[in-house]
Amino acid sequence: MSSIALIGLPGSGKSTIGRQLARRLSLSFSDSDHVIEHRLGCSIREFFEREGEDRFRDIEESVIDELSQGQGRVLSTGGGAVLRPANRQRLHDRCQVVYLRSSPEEVFRRLRHDRNRPLLQVADPLQRLKDLYSARDPLYREAAHYVIDTGRPSVATLVNMIVMQLELAPGAVARGGPGPV
Repeated sequence: MSSIALIGLPGSGKSTIGRQLARRLSLSFSDSDHVIEHRLGCSIREFFEREGEDRFRDIEESVIDELSQGQGRVLSTGGGAVLRPANRQRLHDRCQVVYLRSSPEEVFRRLRHDRNRPLLQVADPLQRLKDLYSARDPLYREAAHYVIDTGRPSVATLVNMIVMQLELAPGAVARGGPGPV
């Protein structure tokens, strides 16, 4: 089976849903942000502060390249992974890509107390999320084979929605080929 990659804004549920989806489909699970932190030996926030976003994106691109090559995996990506054209192309070509689309307001509700999100440590985090959504939504759509609106459904419901999309794609799960855009 080809791998499944989850993309979306920070806080859209990629890691939480990814773990459950992997369990449901008996696949391995990888979170690119956790892999990066393990390799760096520090948090992404610390690395961002010390080295800057460009250096982080270089490392992220390398990790996405590596993790997207495997089969039979659910891959949760960082919210900004789609900023690099190479990441969008690799994910789209190698994986079944599911865009977990969440409104900026929904993400803000989920993340308003999370101090470990470097891009949200600003005076107006809701406006920052609106700006991120405006800039990234077209990139997420470009990379995605499927778009799932997260809204307020439970994790189990969202996992079911993803599985149904994958099963509806002719041969996508059974043969491991890419499904329709």
